[in-house]
Amino acid sequence: MNKTIFEAAVKSAGLALTFKNPADQTLSRFFRENRNFGPRERQQIAEIVYSVIRHKRFLECSLGQTDVRLICLLALNKIMGFSHSALSNVATNREMRALEANAAAKPTELTPAEKFSLPDWLWDRLTNTFGNDRSAQLAQSLLRKANFDVRVNTVKSDRKKILDALNESDISASPTRLSPIGIHIKNNIGLEKQPLFLDGMFEVQDEGSQILCQLVDARRGQMVVDFCAGAGGKTLALGASMSNQGRIYAMDVSAARLVRMKPRLKRSGLSNVFPQVIGSENDPRLKRLSGKMDRVLIDAPCTGFGTLRRNPDLKWRKSADDIAELSAKQLNILNAASRLAKVGGRVIYATCSILEEENEGVIDAFLSQNMEKFKVLDTREILAKRSINLPHTSPYLKLFPDEHQCDGFFGAVLERTS
Repeated sequence: MNKTIFEAAVKSAGLALTFKNPADQTLSRFFRENRNFGPRERQQIAEIVYSVIRHKRFLECSLGQTDVRLICLLALNKIMGFSHSALSNVATNREMRALEANAAAKPTELTPAEKFSLPDWLWDRLTNTFGNDRSAQLAQSLLRKANFDVRVNTVKSDRKKILDALNESDISASPTRLSPIGIHIKNNIGLEKQPLFLDGMFEVQDEGSQILCQLVDARRGQMVVDFCAGAGGKTLALGASMSNQGRIYAMDVSAARLVRMKPRLKRSGLSNVFPQVIGSENDPRLKRLSGKMDRVLIDAPCTGFGTLRRNPDLKWRKSADDIAELSAKQLNILNAASRLAKVGGRVIYATCSILEEENEGVIDAFLSQNMEKFKVLDTREILAKRSINLPHTSPYLKLFPDEHQCDGFFGAVLERTS
């Protein structure tokens, strides 16, 4: 283990573990302030930091303390597989004695929440929904690194051509298992120097997110709203699904998020996307679109617990109290955005959460108020027409990291009937 890398990892882990900001933002700032690290070194530092965050509770309980240096050393040893001898050049004598004592000690009896590095309240919610065995399987999958998936821009190319081009460039790539337009890349590649990416031939997008966009079933010539567009990953997928025809409004309350869409939109070659900042879900400017949309996608703000593989800090930055506040906000957004759908149009409500309160609970509350205006469509039938066959038994789309090897997603399709 390189001592400079280790010391940088300890420093950045200490900053990240305050949880004042998202971990990716903390690391980005650290690297901006320490420009002497190259891409490979930054990747090594980030891997240590994310291992610490993912396994934080397990490491602290195993050590019986919260010293950041020791936690980093134990992560390198127990999670990343570095031997004690490999760590001896970066650890002090005291730290080596602590590691050796930890290795020699009788294993600590850990609760499932401690073993899987989850807050107690989150483990309890999972077991209430999935039971102990399934929760353990799901929690274990959330400790793994996320896949690196990309979506082919079908306006510019097709999957076979991109696969051939990547493999010819000695980039190990294979078709995604479920998404018909996705590619799984074995190792994270430097996109800033990848010609195919710079030419807009593909965009980074998790396979689960790709499937959600397929569920929207946006078609050429339609009027579509991406109500919580953010930086536009799903917007661009919908624009391509529409063959660059029709009109898609990319709406968000954050101008900064929409600004981040601009370079992606330019690369994509799409001309049917129209970004628009709104003040809230009840912005008066939305009235002109009321009852006119063929599709309304609501990727609602949520806990994001389906993305813990890539955003492990979320489990430490969210609390049980956030759930009720979020579910109320989600229902308000769904009520407001649903007014944009025309009769026969569809509202697609989605989250990247695995909690029922943010998913089925919100749909149930919405339907209790709007049963005469909307009906639930079966997501299995919609996806089957897109050559995506999922063996789920619910009319809702439910994706899980352990079952589907992608981020966790929930999707419901509601058709406006009157």
